[in-house]
Amino acid sequence: MGWRMVAVAFFVDFVAVGFFFYSYGVFFKAIAAEFGDSRLGVALGLTVTNLVGAIAAPLVGRALDRYPLRWIIGVGAASMALGFLGLSQVQTPIQFYLVLGLFIGFGASSMGNLATSKLVANWFDRKRGTALGIAATGVSLSGVVMPYISAEIISTYGWRNGFMVYGFFTFFVVLPLVLRLVISKPEEVGLRPDGALVLDSTGSQPGQEGEGNSAPAEPRISMRDVIRERNFWAIVLTFALMFCCMSTTLTHMVPRLTDLGHDLSLASLVMSLCAGLGVLGKLSFGWLGDKLPVRRIMLLIIVVQFIGQYMMYANVELLWFALGAALFGYGVGGVVPMHGTVIGKTFGRERFGAVLGAMRPAMFPIQILGVPFAGWVYDTTGSYAQAFEVLLGLYFFAALAITFYQAPSVLRSRMV
Repeated sequence: MGWRMVAVAFFVDFVAVGFFFYSYGVFFKAIAAEFGDSRLGVALGLTVTNLVGAIAAPLVGRALDRYPLRWIIGVGAASMALGFLGLSQVQTPIQFYLVLGLFIGFGASSMGNLATSKLVANWFDRKRGTALGIAATGVSLSGVVMPYISAEIISTYGWRNGFMVYGFFTFFVVLPLVLRLVISKPEEVGLRPDGALVLDSTGSQPGQEGEGNSAPAEPRISMRDVIRERNFWAIVLTFALMFCCMSTTLTHMVPRLTDLGHDLSLASLVMSLCAGLGVLGKLSFGWLGDKLPVRRIMLLIIVVQFIGQYMMYANVELLWFALGAALFGYGVGGVVPMHGTVIGKTFGRERFGAVLGAMRPAMFPIQILGVPFAGWVYDTTGSYAQAFEVLLGLYFFAALAITFYQAPSVLRSRMV
């Protein structure tokens, strides 16, 4: 049953991320041409989306800890569907930003990684990292498939019809599946995390005896203690810097390649290659998350991304750029499962949604700067070079930030 929830999370992540975030770079130039040809203007659309998501995240996180997940994810799916349909009809930049904020931003926060990570974390403990890694491959697989599909739709039918197709699919396929299949936690169907049988009143599984079968309940952490913890801020800063570099690179990758003279379909295939290596990254780093210390894995992810980023920055030849994109994508694959893994290890299952939700607005000021900054640099200089030089420097700050993370034993001793 737990692995069925992983499959649901996989599918939901595929749609929530692939239909919008992985496709946004492919839609980028077409939307810019429609509304004044400003890359900063289109980049600000993603800023608006993330701003609303950051504002909504604490409320969504608390709701995920209190209410059935199928309803929270279902509301998010309905909002995303309306957002896609709205994008297909907008006529002005103001309408564009309003639809992105009110529908896509809220929907992505309620339906995306915040909700799917909570679902998987509820169902797994010992194998949490592996399960989160498998679920998160939906994100990367969407990145393999959706950029090329989006490019073909845009080239043949136009960007508005592309968003319309995504809206109808989300409403008529994704929403019904979520409402039918999502089960919030294993205790609702007589199970424990990782598929164990539910414990009886003596602390043993039915039909078994002995203290070795007992599983003490996770202590509940007060949110005041969470916010005061050094680990909370070490995680926030590290992942904010990583998400800043990742979102900027993925959003502007296709425009960078088309600027070099490659057609849209070929550029989208490089994006697909990047996302495809992300599948391997999610599986391998998710597995490592159950085996190795957090700091060691995060430092490895940072190094891998830095090397891939530098290869893309230093080379205009398609082959070397694509190899850099592949290496970068492998590193990107490790970030999402590790984010869920480190929160679960540090703060436990019961507060997972609230902690993840609280981190979103804390990360936002840093996380969101990169995409519009790169658009502004291009509009000003006619090149992305200076923007990506800054990104290369941010990896050093991310590596420094994760060194302040400590094993959670100290925090657990103060849980209330």
